[in-house]
Amino acid sequence: MSIRVAGIDELSLLQDIERAAGLAFDDIGMPAIAADEPLPLDVLAGYQRAGRAWVKADSGNRPVAYLIADVIDGSLHLEQVSVHPASARHGMGRSLIEHAAAYARDEGIPALTLITFTRVPWNAPYYERCGFWYLDDAELTPGLRALRRKEAAHGLDRWPRACMRRDL
Repeated sequence: MSIRVAGIDELSLLQDIERAAGLAFDDIGMPAIAADEPLPLDVLAGYQRAGRAWVKADSGNRPVAYLIADVIDGSLHLEQVSVHPASARHGMGRSLIEHAAAYARDEGIPALTLITFTRVPWNAPYYERCGFWYLDDAELTPGLRALRRKEAAHGLDRWPRACMRRDL
């Protein structure tokens, strides 16, 4: 399976992947997250145009997982990592994270950051296994603070969340 930038015609598939992956949140008592709509196509198109919407494609070249990223305060911020449940637990998310890390190193970006749920097994504990660690409030950059405020306004802070970082 290859990793490549998503095609503009594949962006609705990214939404489908996120919806399917999000259903697992229902099983752990987070139905609002399961029902949360993916980013709109025009927003995904911005990531695609910037070259920071990567997909892991199956043998038929159809996306089964994706990662989108922003550059925030000098770090590559992983905005979303989603793997379709039919392809989960095969290292797809990790390979996308490693691809993003290689991209960041090539661009002279020294770290990856993300914001995630702390008590969801496939979120913070998973990212810890991928080399990320928790940032305390004093370590948050202005951009990460702004993202946390935006998330809180969207209601995501109903469940514990944290910022994490991985130096490259």
